[in-house]
Amino acid sequence: MRRPHFLSVVEGRAANTGEPFPAFAAHKRGNMTKLTAQEIVDLNKEYTFFSWSAQGALKPIPVTHAEGVYFYDANGKRYLDFASQLVNTNVGHQHPKVVKAIQDQAAQLTFASPSAATEPRGLLGKKLAEITPGDLKKTFFTLGGAEANENAIKIARFYTGRNKILARYRSYHGATHGALAMTGDYRRLPAEPAMPGVVHFLDPYCYRCPFGWTKETCHRECIKHVEEVIQYEGPDQIAAIIMEGVTGTNGLIIPPDDYWPRLREICDRYGILLISDEVMSGWGRTGEWFAVDNWNVTPDIITTAKGITSGYVPLGAVIVREKIAKYFDDHVLYAGLTYNGHALACAAALATIEAYEEDKIFENAKTVGKHLGERLEGLKKAHPSVGDVRYIGMFSGIELVKNRETKEPMDYTPLKNFLVENCVYVFGFKNVLFVVPPLTITEEQLDEGLNMIDEGLSELMDKQIV
Repeated sequence: MRRPHFLSVVEGRAANTGEPFPAFAAHKRGNMTKLTAQEIVDLNKEYTFFSWSAQGALKPIPVTHAEGVYFYDANGKRYLDFASQLVNTNVGHQHPKVVKAIQDQAAQLTFASPSAATEPRGLLGKKLAEITPGDLKKTFFTLGGAEANENAIKIARFYTGRNKILARYRSYHGATHGALAMTGDYRRLPAEPAMPGVVHFLDPYCYRCPFGWTKETCHRECIKHVEEVIQYEGPDQIAAIIMEGVTGTNGLIIPPDDYWPRLREICDRYGILLISDEVMSGWGRTGEWFAVDNWNVTPDIITTAKGITSGYVPLGAVIVREKIAKYFDDHVLYAGLTYNGHALACAAALATIEAYEEDKIFENAKTVGKHLGERLEGLKKAHPSVGDVRYIGMFSGIELVKNRETKEPMDYTPLKNFLVENCVYVFGFKNVLFVVPPLTITEEQLDEGLNMIDEGLSELMDKQIV
């Protein structure tokens, strides 16, 4: 078994030990306080909440710095970031172009009222109009993906004069009130009653087809089902259908190639707006600017966040087609946020997009993504605990099962713990382990993490097969 890697980061400290560095003991350097790893963890747990967790059992990593595809804790331990933190650090950690843009903008103007016009806001809006598909034109900026989806709902309802929103069950659209109502998974339930008017429908989950078909016998009931739900709910009552470009957290579900095009046709037939939530699947994660680009579909609205700045500064966006933008020329847009068009965030986004283009990062995602797909297929062949692997670009997941015939799910937590203990940072959902590293990763770095997954599957998961 590979043992954790430790890096000496303080002068005079011997490498390859797991003890806290004496230099990290609390002491003053000007106005900065250096804390030990345990002090960092204790402060965070005592005074802050962590997401989606019972707080008492948490063991957070005390992260101090990062570079490229690696990050480090306060003990100098180096982790391969196989999760891009939360599938957002697409350009890798501390990209010099993005860091410099933030520094330069901070020196000039960090914030202006959302009623003000600024250079980075205007330039970013223009750039988004250029890289989004079709005639998507105008952007409303937010602080993140949940806010983007909240405002997309409002825009759709204002524009259509309708109320209902259709969303999928295996979906996640954010944790705020309206976004969580659209979310289909179990996290919605404790918050109910939620925003009214949301109706959920079943998913194009080919590995676990809710209609009982296989890939060989598929009749696309997943598409016919959507139109049937529309008829039951009243086509003239539905403002929009919102879907993730590729389903993220809920299992990395890649739709059949005709799914998005046929949903586009259905929405056009009934005057329903089509919203693509590209918070996780956008910004080169699938090898294209946005996941819908893989199927040459132009949604009416794209919502996005995460990779727009690679997480360096919080930013989200709602980008609408020109016909929707024109509607608000003489109709009030009842939407407002203090940090709409935040100058520092917009500058970070512009630099991030430049990095994508200049460093050919999406091309790397496609090239290394092919290697990733081949390796995942190899893991599936070698390990009976792997029921399915799904991948597109650098967006991939490993679905774990106790029995390939029954497809009984297997909790991924033991594998996750093994990997983190061995310095490969991952995340997952129920029985799906995600492999979603920064898009800048090399094949050698990718193999480093996949080899550890291979080892963990053999040592832990294959032994649970029934």
